[in-house]
Amino acid sequence: MGAAGSKLEKALGDQFPEGERYFGLENFGNTCYCNSVLQALYFCVPFREQLLEYYANNKNIADAAEENLLTCLADLFTQISSQKKKTGVIAPKRFVQRLKKQNELFRSYMHQDAHEFLNFLLNELVDILEKEAQAAKADVAEPSSPSEKTANGPKNPQANGVANGVQKEPLVTWVHKNFQGILTNETRCLRCETVTARDETFFDLSLDIEQNSSITSCLKNFSSTETLNAEDKFFCDKCCSLQEAQKMMKIKKSPHILVTHLKRFKYIEQLGRYKKLSYRVVFPLELKLSNTVEDVDSEYSLFAVVVHVGSGPNHGHYVSLVKSHNHWLFFDDENVEMIDESAVQTFFGSAQEYTSNTDHGYILFYEKSLGAGNKS
Repeated sequence: MGAAGSKLEKALGDQFPEGERYFGLENFGNTCYCNSVLQALYFCVPFREQLLEYYANNKNIADAAEENLLTCLADLFTQISSQKKKTGVIAPKRFVQRLKKQNELFRSYMHQDAHEFLNFLLNELVDILEKEAQAAKADVAEPSSPSEKTANGPKNPQANGVANGVQKEPLVTWVHKNFQGILTNETRCLRCETVTARDETFFDLSLDIEQNSSITSCLKNFSSTETLNAEDKFFCDKCCSLQEAQKMMKIKKSPHILVTHLKRFKYIEQLGRYKKLSYRVVFPLELKLSNTVEDVDSEYSLFAVVVHVGSGPNHGHYVSLVKSHNHWLFFDDENVEMIDESAVQTFFGSAQEYTSNTDHGYILFYEKSLGAGNKS
């Protein structure tokens, strides 16, 4: 990386962003799925800043407590950001060891799925932060005398967020603030016209893809109306019976960081296995999210793409493209190089089914632009 690192420094020259670091990550035998996602998260600036702030504020606790994925990730990001050199390679050994210890799914040297890893990581970080907040709350609420204990006991069943088995207002962590959006699932009974709405939160949207399509059309399809009939009828509480209905999914609250996962691996019944869809799906550098309940369109800018390289789901490689200070960079484990913005479109996919190009955008990271109508 010495030569590659100096080549990158030369390419950036005096445009090298002040205080920024571009480090490749060592591969520990098929850990490219992890490296590619970590690079995308490192260049998700609000997430990185909050993680570094968390680490700075909790360093003493982190040193004393048993390490977990959050402390290992914070430690890795701190290591990268505090390097004296501007470029180089870092071995995320502690993080990978912890990940394998935590989840047997990632223990083998088999090809892993980057989206599964991202999902697991974000949920794990939330769990850790929630447990820490509950422990801190319990410490503050710890009464001094036994009589107080009895008096306060039954009055405060909400201390851990659960009262009478019903979830109370959940804690909103900085992971939620960055990645969480809300979907609303509306079902309209076609007999009595009653609309039933159910909200659910998400950290990313998994989108079905079609040949020669775009993220915008995939998002429209995600929110398209589906008719529930025959054996799929909906039980309407007002009619007290199964009825034909129309179902629609909308984005009620758009997240600050919109992560979209393109469902490139499809189970083919006739083959009895998964197949990779190399479809061409255009993802723009600037995205308008219009299928939302909110009155205004949310505007987003693309800042990272995790790319799957390979013709099938069970083998291949992951790399990532990242935008940092208006420069696009290509991260392939230890190697980091500058690329032209126009190169991003070479990862859209292929218009023909059989093609030599196997590098396809798989997970897209967009950040909400702070423009008109984008109140975070």
